[in-house]
Amino acid sequence: MAERLDGKRVAFLLTDGVEQVEFTDPWNALTRAGAEVTLVSPTEGTVLGMHGDDKADTFDVDRAVATASASDYDALVLPGGVVNADHLRMDADAVRFVREFFEQHKPVSAICHAPWILAEAGVARGRSLTSYPSLKTDLVNAGADWSDEEVVVDQGLVTSRNPDDLPAFIDKTIEEIAEGEHAGQTA
Repeated sequence: MAERLDGKRVAFLLTDGVEQVEFTDPWNALTRAGAEVTLVSPTEGTVLGMHGDDKADTFDVDRAVATASASDYDALVLPGGVVNADHLRMDADAVRFVREFFEQHKPVSAICHAPWILAEAGVARGRSLTSYPSLKTDLVNAGADWSDEEVVVDQGLVTSRNPDDLPAFIDKTIEEIAEGEHAGQTA
C-alpha cells in the first residue's frame, strides 16, 4: 500500500518559469496521498509554468514567501526550471524559507535546477545530491557530493535530475515526508 500523507502540510516554492511538469506531477501525487499542498511564491497573483522553452499554464499563488514560515509546514518541494530556480536563489525571502526547513530538520525535495537554491541557502555542504548536470560544478563548489543518479536521498533531502526522473522523485518524496523530521537534515 502506498504511503499516506494525511495531515501533512507541504509547501511548493516556485515562481514564473517553473518547469510545469516538475510542479504539477508532484503536486497531484502528494494531493492524492492526502497532503495539504500550498503554492508559495515571491510572485503575486499567479505564476507561469513552462514546457521547456514554451509558455504553459498559470497557477494561483496561495501564500507570499515573505510571510511564509517553515514552521507552518511539514515539508518543502522545489520544482525546477532554469528561470524559476535562478529567480528564487536571488530572492532573500525564498532563500530564508528554504534554510528554515533544514534548520527544523524537515524533508526537502528538489529537482532539476532547483538545487541551486540549496547552494545559495548554504545547506549543500556535506550533502549527497544530484541535479540537472549543468549545476554539478556549482553544487560541488558549494561542498556537495554530487552524483549522476535518478534520485538521491540523504537524511530527508531528495534530489533528482530532470522530468524523466519524476516517478522515482515522487516516490522518495512521499516516503521522506511520511517518515517526518530527520536529525541529519540540518543547516
